[in-house]
Amino acid sequence: MTAKGNYLGEFEELVLLSVASQSDQAYGVSIRQDIIDETGRNVNISAVHEVLKRLERKGYLKSKMGGATQERGGRRKRYFVLTASGRKTLEENMKLKLQLYKRVPNFLLKTI
Repeated sequence: MTAKGNYLGEFEELVLLSVASQSDQAYGVSIRQDIIDETGRNVNISAVHEVLKRLERKGYLKSKMGGATQERGGRRKRYFVLTASGRKTLEENMKLKLQLYKRVPNFLLKTI
């Protein structure tokens, strides 16, 4: 079970999952687009950036600056990767949710 201090909100979990799925190519815009594509929710880029900062402060993510590109007007992208702590937190959250789903009587999970 996840410790109280390791609690993730729904949006934080979506951002962490998106970063994990993109390996070392995750940056604000790609994370936002991934969440939009998967959930159909309109996501504000500033909300994504705030969550990325918070998750980095918690130690679940680390970031590094990429090189400047002409297509971005010389600006650099900040890339995010999951830390060991972030991976552990995602695993604990998944285990907890699966345990809770299994407790629901006659609950059937349909696979796609």
